[in-house]
Amino acid sequence: MNLGFSRKFKIQLFLAAVCILPLFISYAASAGSIVGWGNQVVGVDFGDSFTAISAGGKHSLGLKQDGSLVAWGDNSDGQCDIPSPNSGFIAISARWGHNLGLKADGSLVAWGNNGWGKCDIPPPNSGFIAISAGSEHSLGLKADGSIVAWGANWAGQCDIPEPNSGFIAISAGSTHNLGLKADGSIIAWGRNIEGQCDIPLPNSGFIAVAAGSGYSLGLNEDGSIIAWGDNDYDQCDIPLPNSGFTAIAARGLHSLGLKDDGSLVAWGVNWVGQCDIPEPNSGFITISAGEHHNLGLKEDGSLVAWGANWYGQCAFPPPNSGFNAISAVSGHSLALRQDSSLAAWGANVSGQCDIPPPNSGFTAIAAGREHSLGLKADSSIVAWGANLYGQCDIPPPNTSFIAIDAGGYHRGSGHSLGLKADGSVIAWGFNGFGQCDVPPPNSGFTAISAGGDHSLGLKTDGSLVAWGRNYEGQCDIPEPNSGFIAVSAGSGHSLGLKADGSVIAWGYNWEGQCDIPSNNTGFTAISAGVGHSLGLKEDGSIVAWGEKSAGQCDIPEPNSGFIAIAAGSGHSLAIKEVLPPLEVPMKFTPQALNLSSGGKLVKAHFILPEGFSVEDVDANTPAVIEPYGIESYNLSVLLNDEGLVRVEATFSRSDLCRAITVYDQNLEIKVTGLLTTGQQFYGTDTIKITDRAFDHLALFVSYWLEGDCDKPHWCAGADLNEDSVVNFLDFALLDGCCFEVIPK
Repeated sequence: MNLGFSRKFKIQLFLAAVCILPLFISYAASAGSIVGWGNQVVGVDFGDSFTAISAGGKHSLGLKQDGSLVAWGDNSDGQCDIPSPNSGFIAISARWGHNLGLKADGSLVAWGNNGWGKCDIPPPNSGFIAISAGSEHSLGLKADGSIVAWGANWAGQCDIPEPNSGFIAISAGSTHNLGLKADGSIIAWGRNIEGQCDIPLPNSGFIAVAAGSGYSLGLNEDGSIIAWGDNDYDQCDIPLPNSGFTAIAARGLHSLGLKDDGSLVAWGVNWVGQCDIPEPNSGFITISAGEHHNLGLKEDGSLVAWGANWYGQCAFPPPNSGFNAISAVSGHSLALRQDSSLAAWGANVSGQCDIPPPNSGFTAIAAGREHSLGLKADSSIVAWGANLYGQCDIPPPNTSFIAIDAGGYHRGSGHSLGLKADGSVIAWGFNGFGQCDVPPPNSGFTAISAGGDHSLGLKTDGSLVAWGRNYEGQCDIPEPNSGFIAVSAGSGHSLGLKADGSVIAWGYNWEGQCDIPSNNTGFTAISAGVGHSLGLKEDGSIVAWGEKSAGQCDIPEPNSGFIAIAAGSGHSLAIKEVLPPLEVPMKFTPQALNLSSGGKLVKAHFILPEGFSVEDVDANTPAVIEPYGIESYNLSVLLNDEGLVRVEATFSRSDLCRAITVYDQNLEIKVTGLLTTGQQFYGTDTIKITDRAFDHLALFVSYWLEGDCDKPHWCAGADLNEDSVVNFLDFALLDGCCFEVIPK
């Protein structure tokens, strides 16, 4: 919806997008990865393989191998803000606006929307082995087989039937619950208007349960599925053959089943493609059904997502790299790659994310309310999405365009702007407020921006022209109207960037979107959203102001290295420059590591090149020993005698010794750290790995079958307790371990 320029000028995802105001497009000469925050979190790190997944209402959760979580999609209730410390998780459960996380120590963490107290875990918070999040309530299964329930209880969903014991699995539905007993029977309680708690007979032989919205599923030990309750949308009609199932999932009004051959079956409501399983339909090991989208985990640790993508809960087409332009609206977003192809995600009710083929040759993008524009290298425009007011009907001749933008305020409405090489502006689409009536003289324009119902144009002399709706004063350009180098039109306010790096704002200011923070200097790009504004500084940091209700002004740390920005309605987008990892000298100590010896610490010592300062190192992010994933527990940064930055990372010696699987050879150790710009630095060193325990163990293997060795000189030092006999007592001393003698 508006245009700005920056001065710097192994996951597998399948997407199906299925609400809403135009925003902003920003370009950068270099390329990078996309970061999104606010009520649409996208661009999260999918670098490591997942071990568990959970699809919520409009967001998704993933559990990584290292015990950390990632969340993406809707964040309007903070459900994507993982509480610290983000480590030690072993299970997850996501619902509409809240999440549950189970830690390795048996405690629970809950976050997000806390209406009805569904995030208030009852004490004692310990001994949990399983979790399940309902719509407005939560369930936890204890190690003793009892269930704990908290949150909304208007349908009795928190009244666990007696005896509250012997449970081995749980599933929370919208307002009812299922509990699986160790004897294979199912207990159901809560709302029962649709018969979702009337378990069919015989109630035995079940191995898994799944509670949907008004209906229930049970997986039988013979691989068949039993379904009962509401069936208005065929969610209880299991497709044939009803056999070979190993896992089930139910949420909303649709169901999933995992077959023993790794394929998936889906049935029920399919309004937004939630039952259209992406190909290849094979290799799945875990499934999770959300309200309108699904997640599937493959055996290689990759993720598959499909169904509704209104909030980016299915993320965007990978890989997250090579982007040099972004455009955001409240419902959908567009991104331009270096290879001239486009990526689109978010609301797709009018086909605004369905990029017309061929997806190539694009040089610019613009996202409107429910339509999209793309500028081709041949200077023609391609338009797709809502066209109720002709906003996708490009006026002929469709040639000689050098810039584009798309706007719109009301659903189905929208207008489009195109800047010609001769400096004239072409406007088409909804014109209820004159936003398509370009004021004369229609010449000398160098930039354009389409707002909610108004338009802005930048002239070669640095002055601005505004036309269209002016109820909020968004077309009243402040004096002096000169010295502008960029413009951005929001829903009801406008931004202008001056040549001196300052920002001017005018128009609707109910949310403070026109209150530019102090130190109004050094800006290189601007973006006006619906109720908030973004400014990009020359140091690569972002400044945000205005509405904060969805976290759209909470810039992710580190706030550096950004090269493009786009403000939406409740979310924001930015492109972060991806710099190649910086190799620096490193020495690892000790140089010879005895895996069986004592000691608590190992250290990596880095020396950064000349020109770096202590402040350039992100001391809050641990260094990591690759490929073991061992994080430092202390990171010190200081200057050495030569004035160079020295980084010392301290690690647990025992953690490293347990991770190493080789001995008696040289091993290359790689350690990585992070700069405040987001760039990674690393160093490598080769150390010697030894282990006297392996030598002793070889001797024990040689003599064990022949009985105790009563000739210690034969055993070459294996008599560790010096009792002249080599036996299990010496073996126990190898690592101070406990042992038990078991009679034959």
